[in-house]
Amino acid sequence: MLIKLLPRILLAATLGISKLSHASTQEVVTEKEAAQLAQQVKNETRHAWQSYKRHAWGHDALKPLSKSAHDWYARSLLMTPVDALDTLLLMGLKNEADEARELIASKLSFDQDMEVQNFEITIRLLGGLLSSYQMTQDPRLLSLAKDLGQRLLPVFESPTGMPYTHVNLRTGKVSGKVSNPAETGTLLLEFGMLSKLTGNPVYYDKAKRALVATYEHRSKLGLVGSAIDVETGTWINKDAHIGGGIDSYYEYLYKCWKLFGDQDCKNMWDSSIPGVNQYLGDEVRGELWYGHADMETGSRKASQYGALDAFMPALLALGGDVDRAKRLQESNLKMWRLHGTEPEALNYQTMQATSPEYALRPEIIESAYYLYHYTGDNKYRAMGKEFFRDFVKRCRSEVGFTALKDVRNGSREDSMESFVFAETFKYFYLLFAPKATINFDAVTFNTEAHPFKQVQQTK
Repeated sequence: MLIKLLPRILLAATLGISKLSHASTQEVVTEKEAAQLAQQVKNETRHAWQSYKRHAWGHDALKPLSKSAHDWYARSLLMTPVDALDTLLLMGLKNEADEARELIASKLSFDQDMEVQNFEITIRLLGGLLSSYQMTQDPRLLSLAKDLGQRLLPVFESPTGMPYTHVNLRTGKVSGKVSNPAETGTLLLEFGMLSKLTGNPVYYDKAKRALVATYEHRSKLGLVGSAIDVETGTWINKDAHIGGGIDSYYEYLYKCWKLFGDQDCKNMWDSSIPGVNQYLGDEVRGELWYGHADMETGSRKASQYGALDAFMPALLALGGDVDRAKRLQESNLKMWRLHGTEPEALNYQTMQATSPEYALRPEIIESAYYLYHYTGDNKYRAMGKEFFRDFVKRCRSEVGFTALKDVRNGSREDSMESFVFAETFKYFYLLFAPKATINFDAVTFNTEAHPFKQVQQTK
């Protein structure tokens, strides 16, 4: 029987929760149980990795239901191994990490005559290579990152400095002039790290120009829209929100300050977040949500929130607004409990799923992890335990883990994206593992959860 159909008392008994409400989790996760949960996460990560190895080795991703492989483009770019490597290293899965690293070092080539999406390639591959290089000091990984960064540089050659969406890795030909703030503004952590590790400032400078240009096209309310022409700077869509297509733009304003100490980024964050909270934040039934508004007027356009928006408590906590973060995470929890897994999109006024799929996304777990770090409140581990149990129950399959077509009926999708390794398993693990597993305050996670350590620029 699905958890959502259990009577309230039975649900409380099943989860071991003495006082259950829609807005809080009271269960205590002991250190012993947390260690057991961390081990379970490792076991499930190994299950997913071995499934990839058996059925999709050398390809971008596993299709778990058909036990086959999926590649993004004409040739594999090893999305899953690159995205997974730093997670395997953090978990101490040495054999798996070694085989992933050798596959990457021996088989990955960016000298391919094919057009790729700059944003996804940057956050997954460039980010994954750089973080894994920092963890292993394997020069082959940095060499690959440098080669990739060089091949991506042509995207920045627009009149505004905001990048085109696509580039041919071999020819440098660019395409895609209609972009969004996430794709134009979520590049500085990765390109900046490449500059710091190679001593070449061009990567930092190009990506920062793109971020600043995005910021400079904000409205008087400090908001950005959903689509912009990178050649003219004209907004094609003025719908403001914190979901997909905008989310990580705000994330990188703060994180570029945290990682690089770039005061410009801090100033841009400080002048942006008040408008986000004022015009996108929405009080409903005494709960805090973030919806959609017109970027120019601030008028409410939609009461939509979803799996990607669920990163916001983590960002708010990172930026120092823990109280607001805690309130929003309660809304995240309510969204999850509605069907025992979060939907891609929800109308928070009616509490109806408007996009009912679940792509194995990590953001709600990320927020639990950040809030546990900043508050020490055990309830965030209890949330993570609930999320993990539901995740395994509904998404684990004979081969890997499957996305859900519809969280309301549990129907499955033949998909296991690489971010399940980079983010979902990683945040589950870090939530339960000893704090010494990673020095939270000494790293900055990119939007794909690849951890970067601050470095002095190479001379």
